[in-house]
Amino acid sequence: MNAQPKEAVGTTYSIDSMRHAQSMTWRAIRLLSQQIQPGMLESEARELGKQVLAGLEMQRIWHPLLIRFGANTLKTFKERSEGDPVLGEDDIFFIDMGAVWQGHEGDAGETFVTGADPDMKACAIAAKTLFERVQALWKNERVAGLELYRYAEDQANAMGWRLNFNIKGHRVSDFPHAVHRGGDLGDFEQCPNAGLWILEIQIAHPSKPYGAFYEDLLA
Repeated sequence: MNAQPKEAVGTTYSIDSMRHAQSMTWRAIRLLSQQIQPGMLESEARELGKQVLAGLEMQRIWHPLLIRFGANTLKTFKERSEGDPVLGEDDIFFIDMGAVWQGHEGDAGETFVTGADPDMKACAIAAKTLFERVQALWKNERVAGLELYRYAEDQANAMGWRLNFNIKGHRVSDFPHAVHRGGDLGDFEQCPNAGLWILEIQIAHPSKPYGAFYEDLLA
């Protein structure tokens, strides 16, 4: 497992616990996405998300809960949302959760659409489709993290979307992964091992002011 320092883990690390944390994170996202409705403020959705996580007895947050509405779906993780928008009847939003269960870091994200806007629906689907293509390359070809994101950019362009290349994935492990200084997946020069890395995909519509996000554990 620890072939090189960027994939170091703690003494309590277990891939089964990683998968459990990931499963619980996806459960929280599903529960929250069903409760976010048009007319809700972005800040209200975040508070609701905290309640959902608490109800599932997560141990702690390891990264801030992100929920982005409308044009804020173009913002990267480190950027603040613009204002506190209201979710519209025909709108787009994404959820990005990072929480700890069984001492291990779950991290997942997905984009959702209210209403029936075909371009917004296509954008949300494209983010997941692009994730699946990159994940398949990792599984089948065992390429380096660097190559995964080069491929992601080529595929996004071919699909008619713009990849946000500032979002390049990251380490996870038994909490806290940050002590291992793994860096970004998109800068990793080896083939990533299972259960240690989050593949993140963020795309933008080529002409409209919104985008989509999808992330999951490479496991």
